[in-house]
Amino acid sequence: MGGLGDPPEGTPDGASGGGEEEYRSVVFDESFVRAARLQEFSAQERIADHAPAVRRRPPMRRGLSRQALILVLLIAVAFGTAIYMGVRHPYQTPAAQPPEPLRMTVIPLAPQGAVPGAADTGLLYARSPADQFRIGADGITMPASRRTAHFSDSQVVTALTTAKDYLVESALDPDVLTGGATRPVRILLDPQQLDQFDQSFDRPTADGRHAPTGWLVRFDPSQAQLADPKIRVQGTLQAAETDSDTLEVTADHTFVYALRPTGSEDDAKASLFTVRRELHFRFDRDDLRMHQAELVVSYVQAGPLACAEDATSHLRPLLAGETAKAGGPAGTDPYATGGATALCGSLSASAQPRV
Repeated sequence: MGGLGDPPEGTPDGASGGGEEEYRSVVFDESFVRAARLQEFSAQERIADHAPAVRRRPPMRRGLSRQALILVLLIAVAFGTAIYMGVRHPYQTPAAQPPEPLRMTVIPLAPQGAVPGAADTGLLYARSPADQFRIGADGITMPASRRTAHFSDSQVVTALTTAKDYLVESALDPDVLTGGATRPVRILLDPQQLDQFDQSFDRPTADGRHAPTGWLVRFDPSQAQLADPKIRVQGTLQAAETDSDTLEVTADHTFVYALRPTGSEDDAKASLFTVRRELHFRFDRDDLRMHQAELVVSYVQAGPLACAEDATSHLRPLLAGETAKAGGPAGTDPYATGGATALCGSLSASAQPRV
């Protein structure tokens, strides 16, 4: 018969006494026992408290390992550095340069004879170089937009659209043409040009900086009125990048108006008045975002006008049948590009309707 520690059938063949080798793999050391979540109460504890046989031990508190602590510190330092560099980085955004004052030139063109006229404005247009011009804003055509090195297609389109809006408001709006309204033009300008704009209308001066007719087209309402609201227009718009922060748009257009004396009947003779405007607009990124423009150059030829008349504040057209002494170079044609004149020019006969 086997001993007290042996199995009933005795020790299996080949096994050592007491089965120590067989159960060695499941013997737990002291640290494992201490880490156990369940602990058996002692017999005395179970008798005294009538407690369950086991109790749950609180989990052992383990501190962060050294590697984890270092990782947390590195993340905190990196995050703090990122915030600091975002607030006090050494690469400050360059301050926007203030717009240049508008430089303007207004050249009167005097007729070489009596101003042609007719009661039928359609006849006047048909017999003039403006016969094939489009009407109103349709004559201000947009070129195919192309992105530049530093500006996207949409930004180039915004610059061209703003320039077109300025042309429409400053040369086609009836309220502006009659000499009353200025706000439709003013709101399209860069805010830093508004002082110069306002001074031009409050205190007009022929100094190349403060002439209302450099900003917009307007006739003296006491002398002339529109005989036909369908103004003829033709010209070009071109956009180009001047540097990484600036777009420039050049507008070169000829506007032809049919005018009658103020207060005259509809059957009174009308005449044509021609204005050629070459405008240079500049746009920084704030201008593009705000749909505003910096107008930096305005070159205007207008006629028929008398050279002796001051064209600073208003344009005072010579109307059908009127004459004026010619001045300046012979035969300045506002329909042709180039041909700048100094103070006054002569309106080419070819620029007048043949009636």
